[in-house]
Amino acid sequence: MCTGDDALGTSILGGVARLAGTLLLTAALLLPRGAAGGDDVAPDGPRSAVPEASAPQAPVSPDGPPDDGDRILFGTIGEASNLIPFLSTDASSHEVSGLIFVSLLRYDPELRTEPWAAESFSVEDEGRLLRFTLRKGILWEDGKELTTEDVEYTYRIVVDPATASPYADDFMRVKELRVLDRYTFEVRYESFYARAVESWMASILPKHVLEGQDIRHTPFSRNPIGAGPYRLKKWEAGSSIVLEASPTYFMGRPHIDQVVYRVIPDSASIFLETKAGRLDCTNLSPLQYRRQTSGPPWDTEFGKYRYLSSSYVFLGFNLRHPVLKDVRVRWAVSKAMNREDIVRGVLLGEGEPAFGPYKPGTWAYHPTLRPVAQDVEGARRLLAEAGFADTDGDGIVERDGKPLAFTILTNQGNEQRILTAEVIQSQLRAVGIDVAIRTVEWAAFIREFVHKGRFDAIILGWTISVDPDILPIWHSSGTVEGGLNFIGYVDPEVDDLLTRAAQTPDTERRAELYARFQELLARDQPYCFLYVPNALPVVQRRFRGIKPTIAGIMYNFDEWWVPRNLQRHSLQQ
Repeated sequence: MCTGDDALGTSILGGVARLAGTLLLTAALLLPRGAAGGDDVAPDGPRSAVPEASAPQAPVSPDGPPDDGDRILFGTIGEASNLIPFLSTDASSHEVSGLIFVSLLRYDPELRTEPWAAESFSVEDEGRLLRFTLRKGILWEDGKELTTEDVEYTYRIVVDPATASPYADDFMRVKELRVLDRYTFEVRYESFYARAVESWMASILPKHVLEGQDIRHTPFSRNPIGAGPYRLKKWEAGSSIVLEASPTYFMGRPHIDQVVYRVIPDSASIFLETKAGRLDCTNLSPLQYRRQTSGPPWDTEFGKYRYLSSSYVFLGFNLRHPVLKDVRVRWAVSKAMNREDIVRGVLLGEGEPAFGPYKPGTWAYHPTLRPVAQDVEGARRLLAEAGFADTDGDGIVERDGKPLAFTILTNQGNEQRILTAEVIQSQLRAVGIDVAIRTVEWAAFIREFVHKGRFDAIILGWTISVDPDILPIWHSSGTVEGGLNFIGYVDPEVDDLLTRAAQTPDTERRAELYARFQELLARDQPYCFLYVPNALPVVQRRFRGIKPTIAGIMYNFDEWWVPRNLQRHSLQQ
């Protein structure tokens, strides 16, 4: 799950295609590169997840093969924090690193697994053995060849307790990794692991560069050497990150010369910069999509797309909080909210209310659960049961002389989340709960508050991975500082269900286990699941090669190009 603006920021290139199963926090909604997911049949019938352009592209002149050149500019609320993928949990970092590194496998346009750095792979012994053969001639930026030594080194680093990677669980399940030769290795598991194949979509790190360094304190995190389609050219902290096309990329040099991420503090400014032609691609807010992008220059210079995103937004409780650890209080908060009103008012209908962590229409999505319905009187009864009453007539309930008050924390610049917080604030006030709202710059928000558990409640987003195994978010082992279970949710049955589901080869049985898991989340309300938003990307029409599929529009970004006569930037190589 990556964490664009409803997935992790108004960051554009969802890095999930590069670290496909990764759970990522989002500052805003990403344009997914392979995170959209699975069987696209909603509970109420079939529904296409394929984006549709608002109008045909302008004709290409002259005709012929793709041209090289030009630059593409993206705006991002959340600046990348660390370009070592196994250490970062934010989607902004994974977007950038996803263009720098390669992995053994990736998803194709229809979300089927295909080889990438691997030439071939096989699954044997009922899923307990994976065998990989690497492509020959894949080069790191410094000219050294990528081999099985790099894969083995990456595996060792991730499982090393000193690394404290939030993604270690996938690799801790490996019983043995055995290198057979320079290009071939095999991985054996004690028992079947459902995410075994997907876990090898993780980025490969260069052994010859990193060996002997402290992985948590290395300059490599801000100056990486990769083997992917792009290389880091320049990183001006707080301002921009510039990537340049790699001439040695084994699948061929990308057509677009440079990718520029401009760090812009809020989504409104990103929209204005896009309208002015100073950004080429962004994700629109519902208001922008519906009411502010008609007429010039939008109709003539941009293509608009629309599809249900692979992300969700939630209000998460710190379960160590003296009041919010009471399930009756959490249920009262959940019942006080009207999710339909939030979708209509904040998203202008561009999304769906949520009840759990899976994308509507996918096989793991619970067949009968529905979002919590607003029940104001029920919320008041629960507060009374928890010992809260408005004894002084000020409209706020209290217990033992202390008013029921807490702060919702979210990231700066994300207007949808801030507006969502304001709607929730109003709805909770109606049942006697006093809510304050605080916003923090994205990098500090993650580093100082989320990872350290320094919050009462937060509004955040997760990307939704193709496989439903989300054990790191909900298992008790993830409650450590820097872990993905930063709310501190602990339930032995949930631990058992997630562990068993990950080891179950039968999809129907897995679906049953995940259904029970969702029922427990509904019972405990550790999150108030809010909504799954629509992705509403807009792209300058001069860019060609965009092929909308169930995977979104960014999965083949390294194949985009601009006709010579439409190119705006001439760059010296």
